[in-house]
Amino acid sequence: MFSGGFRPFFLLGSVWAAIAVPVWLAAYAHGYALRGTLPALFWHAHEMVFGFGLAAVAGFLLTAIPNWTGRLPLRGTPLAGLALLWIAGRAALLASPIIGALAAAAVDLAFPAALTAVVVRELVAGRNWRNLPMLGALALLLAGSVLVHLHSLGLAYTAQLGNRLGIATLLMLIALVGGRIVPSFTRNWLAKRPPGAAAPAPEGGFDRVALLLAVSALASWVAVPDFLGTAVLLTLAGAALAVRLSRWRGLSTLRDPLLFILHLGYGWLAFGLMLLGLTGSSAALHALTVGAIGTMTLGVMTRASLGHTGRALAADRATRALYLLVTAAALLRLLSPIAGAQALLLLSLSGLTWSAAFATFALHYAPILCRENPWAARPGQSGRSVTVEGRCAGS
Repeated sequence: MFSGGFRPFFLLGSVWAAIAVPVWLAAYAHGYALRGTLPALFWHAHEMVFGFGLAAVAGFLLTAIPNWTGRLPLRGTPLAGLALLWIAGRAALLASPIIGALAAAAVDLAFPAALTAVVVRELVAGRNWRNLPMLGALALLLAGSVLVHLHSLGLAYTAQLGNRLGIATLLMLIALVGGRIVPSFTRNWLAKRPPGAAAPAPEGGFDRVALLLAVSALASWVAVPDFLGTAVLLTLAGAALAVRLSRWRGLSTLRDPLLFILHLGYGWLAFGLMLLGLTGSSAALHALTVGAIGTMTLGVMTRASLGHTGRALAADRATRALYLLVTAAALLRLLSPIAGAQALLLLSLSGLTWSAAFATFALHYAPILCRENPWAARPGQSGRSVTVEGRCAGS
């Protein structure tokens, strides 16, 4: 369980994603009084971004960094301690009426601070300067959580700003990391098909312009979400990322759900940015959170869990089912504002299908994440390494 960062954090993140949304629905739809120093809406956003989202980022980074640096991965007691810090943060927010807002903030912020310290140590020791933007992303996530806690302490009304900063950082990670892995995996997959299929376009100037537009649009949305210029930037960024995605041969991967889901997650990012720019609606925001973040997270977690445990990179029935569930969750949430009298029903169904998707991942992948790698070396054996693409699933 603690032999690799993806194991505890993918499992913990999926369990929390499955639990936290029904808790929020109970508060939103049925008037359940959520005990805590944060209002229920701010708690929901914080736990989706800095609870579930940050767990997924931790699992990804702790798995990818050894590939980037050539250093041994964090494992054993230090990894278990980091996982316990994450759990303590979730419990502290729920127990904040008992322990106080200051103690809850201190406990919750200990995890992103410790994770940032680990990443700094590994990147500097491995002299891996190319991936320093990942350190910047962690610093922004830590800052966003601090802003939310300042609100709970009554020091500043910055919870919305902090949650926007966290969402924007996760979306930028999808734009950046997705831009690396999606065309790379697609290129490798097409290379095994009959000759003649066109490969994804190589990265070039247009890709850099699209990423620059995305960074500018998200930064503007964090700072001045209601500014007309922000709407223009978001629309342009979404369109640029859509064109970028169209160059990656996504339709040719329909036969491989494990790969196509990554294209779909990136497509939600492009669509959500355009929709947010054009409408500024809550539905547009959830196209980005439920659609882009939820879909891409499940796509990466399933692929990395299989690849890094030496299993075949193939989607079984349960994996295909959870992909369909998270897609249904995003579509239902998108349609709920225009459903009239049935809006609450569609919103509730969206939350339940989201929870079902992540509960399916937790139940189906727990045996994979908790068991020893079947190809791990044993005494007297050299062992068998995971596939190259399996290793790249965390890079």
